[in-house]
Amino acid sequence: MNREMRIGVALLGLLGAIVFAFLVVGSLGEPREELQRLTVEEAMAQGSPADRFGDQELRIVGWYASLDGDCVEPARPPAVSVPWLELHCPLRVLMPAQPLESVAQAELETRGLRLSAPTGQPFPSRAVPGGPNLRLEQLVFLGHFDDPAAAGCAAPLRDLCRNTFVVSDYDGLVR
Repeated sequence: MNREMRIGVALLGLLGAIVFAFLVVGSLGEPREELQRLTVEEAMAQGSPADRFGDQELRIVGWYASLDGDCVEPARPPAVSVPWLELHCPLRVLMPAQPLESVAQAELETRGLRLSAPTGQPFPSRAVPGGPNLRLEQLVFLGHFDDPAAAGCAAPLRDLCRNTFVVSDYDGLVR
């Protein structure tokens, strides 16, 4: 092995050591807040999300689905004092896995994390006019549980309102 080859191997080893040092130093400490995300399963595990997280701002990742014209309100009408929280339709949920095109409203309500927003604006637009509005990628929704407006919901719906994830924004998982 000649002198130039030894220098090249030494420089390559030094470069590897520098990269390793950057990786070690970069992994110290907590991840940045905007990188901390919960999955739908984590958010729904261990009881009421409103009791676990309060009104803390969270980022929850999952598969978005919504029903608009195909959505049916329950038989008992709510008081509708806070319609954006009380009404079931349009139904917007975040699912732990991509639902099928033939998904039923009951399955969305049972397995999904209910989403709402005071203005109804921070949601993906409809891809097709009827049926569930599904996305081909996971989305990250920014928002909170236990919205102060939940206190104005009808008594039988108060827990549902408190455990609804109130969305302020969303983004694709991959930027």
